[in-house]
Amino acid sequence: MQLQMQTWAEVERYLETSSVIIMPIGSTEQHGPNGLIGTDAVTSEAIARAVGAATDTMVAPTIAVGMAQHHMAFSGSMTLRPATMIAMIGDYVNSLAHHGFDKFFFINGHGGNSATVEAAFQEIYTAHIMPGGSNEPSVRCYLRNWWQGPKMGPLAKDLYGDKDGMHATISEVAVTQYLFPEDIKSGPGIDDMGPPEPLRERWSDGNDYRAKFPDGRIGSHPYLATPEAGKQIFDLAVSEITEEVAAYAKR
Repeated sequence: MQLQMQTWAEVERYLETSSVIIMPIGSTEQHGPNGLIGTDAVTSEAIARAVGAATDTMVAPTIAVGMAQHHMAFSGSMTLRPATMIAMIGDYVNSLAHHGFDKFFFINGHGGNSATVEAAFQEIYTAHIMPGGSNEPSVRCYLRNWWQGPKMGPLAKDLYGDKDGMHATISEVAVTQYLFPEDIKSGPGIDDMGPPEPLRERWSDGNDYRAKFPDGRIGSHPYLATPEAGKQIFDLAVSEITEEVAAYAKR
């Protein structure tokens, strides 16, 4: 149930029985030699739509550009400033809260967003709590990284051992291959990408990141990705998050 595919009257009827909305959020950034630049946005959106269908919950438009300055040395990557993202999330939430939504379940596809999203939540809560002097915020926001469910780690371990990595992971590439089989990449630099650079130390800006990880990967072997494994990962993420959204709606 996508918000942008409803009429205003349909949204009004929805709000008569539910005030929960799912907020997909991701990033537009490089994902190694065979990963789609939109990986973090398209995976969070697809999972959000499936969870929304399973729980009969409204799904907001995807926030598709996130915190990715450390990927900006790779062509096609896009980033927001932290202050811009905090303001954007605040405007999204406050716009919808104006109409009666008060439970916002963010499904995130990019780990680099997490700190800024949580900061945005605090800005929202502070803005709601200070004028009226109440001890309770008038909205609730929750952040869920789709790849971090209790069963997801064991599944990735079973599928890939210690090869999944930290960025441009086999798991996320596999999910995009399942969702978009027509866009599976192959060819020179992909089929022969070789072993990845391990994470030896953290990075600062985008130039430093590319110097440390020249093809964009961190410890990952995404040439092992398959659509079949991607379906397993996708289905598990949807199953776990469906349960969480259903419980969130009852709080």
